[in-house]
Amino acid sequence: MRYLIRDRMFAFHEEAWIETEHREKLYRVNKKLFRLRSTFHFVDTQGTVVATIVRKALTWHHTILIKHEGEVVAKFSKRFFKLFGDRFKVRLRDGRQLKIVGNLWDREFDIRHEGNTLAHISRRWFSIRDAYAVDVLSQQDAVLLIILAVCVDHTMQDLKGEKLTNL
Repeated sequence: MRYLIRDRMFAFHEEAWIETEHREKLYRVNKKLFRLRSTFHFVDTQGTVVATIVRKALTWHHTILIKHEGEVVAKFSKRFFKLFGDRFKVRLRDGRQLKIVGNLWDREFDIRHEGNTLAHISRRWFSIRDAYAVDVLSQQDAVLLIILAVCVDHTMQDLKGEKLTNL
């Protein structure tokens, strides 16, 4: 199934909506500003927090914790050194390890487990909004895969900002 993630570029509090390909809103991502850590709340349409996404400050690897009801269910991190392409790794609470591979320039990423593609992330730019599609092939982990797509997008934005400030 295809999901669309639409960032509101001009919103003060930075939010994104996750919709089905038929424009039915399912989730909202709220970014809390002015904190030492960047915190996102992944909220359903009734206002229930489905997950909390916390970017850890002061780490060697760009690390994000995904929490559900206060417990860490996944740890997302960017590899420190990679020659070709961008690569992320995800360690799940149940012991599974996922790999996210792709390329910033192509704006295409795959979420994989043991060689099988679970989801494909494809970014596209629109005139007013930044939007990208997440094609989820494993409905069992659909919400987690969408959350990981949000983590990839925000990590790439953060790293792009860091490179610009270091010039």
